[in-house]
Amino acid sequence: MAERLLVVEDDTTLRELLSASLRLAGFEVRAVTTGAEAMEAVLHDPPDLVVLDVMLPDFDGFEVVRRLSGGRSGAPAPAGPPPVLFLTARDAAEDRISGLSAGGDDYVTKPFNLEELILRIRAILRRTAGRPSDAHLVVADLVLDPEGHHVTRGGVPVLLSPTEFSLLRVLMEHVGQVLTRRQLLDAVWHYDFGGDDSIVASYISYLRRKVDTGEPKLIHTVRGTGYVLRRPAP
Repeated sequence: MAERLLVVEDDTTLRELLSASLRLAGFEVRAVTTGAEAMEAVLHDPPDLVVLDVMLPDFDGFEVVRRLSGGRSGAPAPAGPPPVLFLTARDAAEDRISGLSAGGDDYVTKPFNLEELILRIRAILRRTAGRPSDAHLVVADLVLDPEGHHVTRGGVPVLLSPTEFSLLRVLMEHVGQVLTRRQLLDAVWHYDFGGDDSIVASYISYLRRKVDTGEPKLIHTVRGTGYVLRRPAP
């Protein structure tokens, strides 16, 4: 069955070009033009991924993702928000950080190469497709349920984006093992075409803000090498 994409873009020409190109690439595509329409579509017929323009006529794409994650006046979709690829002409570093911290999974600036966009979409879908169920992963009081896509720390639920969840899962599957940025990029983002490994540091930071809010700290930086999730000392 073809993966289902929701394209949210208010520029008619670009919306039609994107929709046609993605259909030719084998995806099932629905297209809308506003943030409100995007929320309605996700809440009532959740897609596998959202290609979301940041600059929309009602409210921006960052706000769409915040609301779909359950913030402000929105309500999350029954299975949680779908992965999101932001699409925008804004390329300042702070805009990229805003998009990722809002819960986006990748960020592509206009003008873009359609082939690369499709590769990025497929990479996100691969890493969020859900692998076969394993036993719960447990490190100290941190528990990850692969099947239920649920994380708790000290019994308190931790809300993670699909990419944050995938990154934490890889760290927990390799507890005690130092992983380089490139290893994490390949394992989580599947960037076979050579992605920017600075995105790893950004997501490690997001994970720490959600997972390591108290003691003991579990996620550690090994300077000059990479990152490791360690069990606390007895």
